Amino acid sequence: MDTEEFRIRGKEMVDYICDYMDGLSSRRVTPNVEPGYLRYLLPPQAPQDPEDWDTIMADVDTKIMPGVTHWQHPRFHAYFPSGNSYPSILGDMLSDAIGCIGFSWAASPVCAELETIVLDWFGKAIGLPDEFIASSPGSKGGGVIQSSASECILVSMLAARAQAIKNLKKDYPDMEDSAFLPRLVAYCSQEAHSCVEKAAMICLVKLRILEPDERCSLRGATLREAMEDDVAKGLVPFFVSTTLGSTSCCSFDNLTEIGPVCHRFPAVWLHVDGAYAGNAFICPENKPLMAGIQYADSFNTNPNKWLLVNFDCSTYWVRDRIRLTSALIVDPLYLQHANSDEAIDYRHWGVPLSRRFRALKLWFVIRKYGIEGLQSYIRNHCQLAKSFEVLVKKDSRFEVVNEVKMGLVCFRLRGTDRLNQDLLASINGSGKLHMIPSLVKGRYIIRFCVVAEHANEADIDHAWEVIQEHTNDLLESYTIEKVAPIPAKPATPEITPKPPMQRIISRRLSFTRSVSRDLYRRSLSRSSLHDGATPIIVPEDEDNIIPENDNMDEDVFHSLTIREEKEVV
Repeated sequence: MDTEEFRIRGKEMVDYICDYMDGLSSRRVTPNVEPGYLRYLLPPQAPQDPEDWDTIMADVDTKIMPGVTHWQHPRFHAYFPSGNSYPSILGDMLSDAIGCIGFSWAASPVCAELETIVLDWFGKAIGLPDEFIASSPGSKGGGVIQSSASECILVSMLAARAQAIKNLKKDYPDMEDSAFLPRLVAYCSQEAHSCVEKAAMICLVKLRILEPDERCSLRGATLREAMEDDVAKGLVPFFVSTTLGSTSCCSFDNLTEIGPVCHRFPAVWLHVDGAYAGNAFICPENKPLMAGIQYADSFNTNPNKWLLVNFDCSTYWVRDRIRLTSALIVDPLYLQHANSDEAIDYRHWGVPLSRRFRALKLWFVIRKYGIEGLQSYIRNHCQLAKSFEVLVKKDSRFEVVNEVKMGLVCFRLRGTDRLNQDLLASINGSGKLHMIPSLVKGRYIIRFCVVAEHANEADIDHAWEVIQEHTNDLLESYTIEKVAPIPAKPATPEITPKPPMQRIISRRLSFTRSVSRDLYRRSLSRSSLHDGATPIIVPEDEDNIIPENDNMDEDVFHSLTIREEKEVV
């Protein structure tokens, strides 16, 4: 493709993108395809000869688009927002055209300098302490763009591990670093994202998963007790990952209690994950939710979730950049340059060496919308979530199970988890809305998140109409019979599907997965992280499973711990 054809095709692509974005509401939210559909539509080998561009784009329409889940759709209410906007798309286009690999200042000076500046802008807007702002007088900290919150948590844990081993080697200077790993313990709440577990697996350290309070918030006393117990066993607490705005229900850990606990133990790194809700701290009314941030060693939020920046762009700040880079620095001669003492080389701030010019799209978005425009966008989502909460609470068949502080509402039908599983499967199967479940307080719930940039009250009303329509249809297909009285327990209604949705389809659309009855029973004694993206475990013979004790509800679903040996508190 030469320059002239690129001019033509580029303009056509802009038109295609605009038509796609403007026409989203006329499409199904989710594709109506089965796994492996694309394998039958594409040839088994790559083309030997060049193909015509019009032919390629025709295949986009007939083969690619039918398999797309439309995250920007006004009826998409799953997960969290997938940030996107025209300024961000244009910023990425320009970044791709420049094509620099900004691993150091010398590799592309503006790539490094703009990243530092725009992270300072954003950090100030959020209200981070001055120690996190690179331009603050005497600051040793600063910000960097990572690929995802998962990477932010991983590099934090790597830095914390290096710091802990360095301290332990003061008493055991001849011991190999790896010998200390079995003693190191990281901590998080059950509400933490599953990437904390993955980071612990990579770092080869123990992970202690702690029980949150009734508001799904990790409290200082719970953390202190766990850390003291581990110290008594000869273990070494070294890392605590907290969450402001959890994935399952947007709960907030209590940093004002957790921070002082961390300071009681030597060399404990406190990370704060605000991947979704952290963006909302640019609104003054939301800043109280980050109380205790002054205790943090690092903080991340994802503009590619809730700040109209397309993936990937996860912003990450540290209080002391030397503590971070000392764990990650590898400096071969061919990467060194004359200005290394005067500039930041971001290759030392994360896992990859190669880095795209991602600061450009964040800069474009902040400048085009302004802080006020971004505040209005976030406030609109928060208000719409409140509107949806009101609608749910007006219907006595439903209940809201989280504190609605941001753009997420967790709700469920009053009844068994099976009933809610079937409701979600029915809604998702229609293609009219898309939502996902999670576990909150041990119950299967449905998450409704406001995600579209231009979402409005009409979208909320439409979503509620769809939910009520499927609820009415579902309940009409159910027959209610009285269960024979059981000693010491009142009679309860038994809800039996008639006829049920085919279970294999229902599980896929309600994000559940079947395991053996024995494995299911063994999973009931464990807690595990649940991030709304991990399938919820159900027994293969779920219709006939008998509870092991009187306190266990027949239809409660539980997540399954991936690592059998992981210790859980």
